[in-house]
Amino acid sequence: MILDKINEAKDLKTLQNEEMKILADEIRKLIIKKVNETGGHMGPNLGIVETTIALHKVFNSPVDKIVFDVSHQCYPHKILTGRKEGFTDPSKYNVYTGYTAPEESEHDIFKIGHTSTSTSLAVGLAKARDLKNEKGNIIALIGDGSLSGGEAFEGLDCAADLNSNIIIIVNDNDMSIAENSGGLYKNLKLLRETNGKSELNFFKSLGFDYYYVNEGNCIEKLIETFEKVKDINHPTVVHVKTLKGCGLKEAEENKETFHWIMPHALDNFYNPPIVEQENYTNITTDYILREAKKDKTIVAITPATPGVSGFNKKFREALKNQYVDTGITEQHAVAFASGLAKNGAKPILAVMSSFIQRTYDQLSQDLCLNNSPATILVYWGGLTNADATHLTCFDIPLMMNIPNLVYLAPTNKEEYLAMLDWSVKQNKYSTAIRIPNIELISTGIEDKTDYSILNKYKKEQEGSEVAILGLGNFLPLAYKTAYQIEKTLNIKPTIINPRFITGLDKELLEELKKTHKIIITLEDGILSGGFGEKIASFYGPSNIKVLNYGGKKEFTDRIPLNKIYKDCRLDETLITEDIIQALNLTAIN
Repeated sequence: MILDKINEAKDLKTLQNEEMKILADEIRKLIIKKVNETGGHMGPNLGIVETTIALHKVFNSPVDKIVFDVSHQCYPHKILTGRKEGFTDPSKYNVYTGYTAPEESEHDIFKIGHTSTSTSLAVGLAKARDLKNEKGNIIALIGDGSLSGGEAFEGLDCAADLNSNIIIIVNDNDMSIAENSGGLYKNLKLLRETNGKSELNFFKSLGFDYYYVNEGNCIEKLIETFEKVKDINHPTVVHVKTLKGCGLKEAEENKETFHWIMPHALDNFYNPPIVEQENYTNITTDYILREAKKDKTIVAITPATPGVSGFNKKFREALKNQYVDTGITEQHAVAFASGLAKNGAKPILAVMSSFIQRTYDQLSQDLCLNNSPATILVYWGGLTNADATHLTCFDIPLMMNIPNLVYLAPTNKEEYLAMLDWSVKQNKYSTAIRIPNIELISTGIEDKTDYSILNKYKKEQEGSEVAILGLGNFLPLAYKTAYQIEKTLNIKPTIINPRFITGLDKELLEELKKTHKIIITLEDGILSGGFGEKIASFYGPSNIKVLNYGGKKEFTDRIPLNKIYKDCRLDETLITEDIIQALNLTAIN
């Protein structure tokens, strides 16, 4: 194998063109095998193999600094920069993260997992280089999908004004996760069709020097162009046309499906499950489709992440103009939803918890300050074993402290559908719903709660001495803990389903003081600034003891979920031990 000769990036310098072509094939085979086994980004990595080889052939990383936007196309880079064992040795498949990580290699400048950041980061690197009178190329590698993000525009605008070396490589495969959406892509299409020669050129309009590579999966063409721009003394864009999923027929023909895959998705691609079980994702899409037929003002919105919310092609085609992909623009998507709501439409914006962080100012100013009655669906919220760049445990403290926002935490199918229906049809509140991130639970009993009466908790079980507030995903843990306490201490706890994240049911909390000594709060997110601390603050002046359980304020990185739970004592036995100690009791068995 040619790859046997490559132990670090500089080893590429000695390879001839034919050897690099063979190397590209070897890298593709490794990526396909590894990603099919572990899951991960398939299409983006397969499409960027030749570009990555050419980059390391021409430039001198890490003196020349390469910033990967989103970094879901960094696998070839990792293979070429001393980490190939993470792709050649199955026992080491999970040693390296799926994103750039400076702790792994000096060739990785930043930890990056969110989109549209590379141009801004690169401008900062370039300016610092200039201030220190240093040399070296600064290169931002950004995909066309990321270009629609607001920060990408801001970074490009600033980069174009930098009177020194900065190279923006635009990896244009005519795809975001799904189809590209937005006016910018009309110009990219025109540039592809004219071989980069159209006078209508977005990048030139900003002031960039511009190069176009039509054969973006041809190593020789890429090297030829990169040699031209290496050490250039002004801002430059290299626009490269590539094929997403290149080298894997299934990924080339099903670009959206193979953007990111679960383990063994390729094995199962031709034998998909015949019957899909009911889950919170498909009951959401079923609800939207059903209601959209009756009300033409309902519009479903995604910021270029339709897969997170199950907004598949069939769903999108059925909704027609009642579906909007705003591009990778969470900030704009929230403001857009606010505008829709203010003018009488009924927007339903679906966002992954990890990406809700990008919307803070728009949630506060554009949405809630204006009391726009939009519905925001927050997916995948909770403690997670994910990479540090995609944690989903920060949304509760982030959102619950914004005035005028009603943030709801359903615990079962019936509650969720009742909350969703109320939110879509009411016109008084900005509302968010944290969709349960657990296996679907159905009571079979219609929820007739009037959610316009805000901050009313539901008492699931009457008890004494100990009250357990199990928020959202953790109501099942509240039941397990109550059972363990009763078995161990012969105390029947009260179980409470708060339902409202953003407010206190002061009447119920006052009532608990009469017959309870200790309050337990359980939340599937970080504790700092979260739900449990609000409960503890309420009981602060009283003699009630409060024990809060949730996640620590930290960036975890691929830590097994059961370990996180154990470290945070999110276990019915451990919680019961804490109650014994807090109340100075003795177990009955």
